[in-house]
Amino acid sequence: MLKVLIAEDELIIADMLERFLSEQGYEVCGIARTVADAVALGELHKPDVAILDIRLARGGHGPEIARRLRCTGPLGVLYATGESRKSGLQASDGEALITKPYRLEDVGRALEIVHEIATLGTAAPPYPPGFQLLAKLATPPEVQSA
Repeated sequence: MLKVLIAEDELIIADMLERFLSEQGYEVCGIARTVADAVALGELHKPDVAILDIRLARGGHGPEIARRLRCTGPLGVLYATGESRKSGLQASDGEALITKPYRLEDVGRALEIVHEIATLGTAAPPYPPGFQLLAKLATPPEVQSA
């Protein structure tokens, strides 16, 4: 069972993600609304993967969570954002992003891909709608046009 950390400041979205991921067999180790809370949860629970909103409460940013937690061990990072073209994310920030609004099933598949990349260095299609790789892997044509 993979452990997942959720950093999302919109509680309705966070609760829906937690419920869905738990039903899919993930162990949700916590929900954080701020960078400090996410880092504390991550250091305590050592998640395998994280889904991070780019903009968090109190002016926080998801990439700061990834930078701080990756120093403590391996972590696959999926960002969730409404503005993928303006995200400014780079390969060093994580493995992938998925654009909002998204289907919960697509987040589940995206987390599988992120875990594959984090552990194996590669990922196999199919890729969900709105999904983009940050790593130096070729972005599939169907993702570019999505």
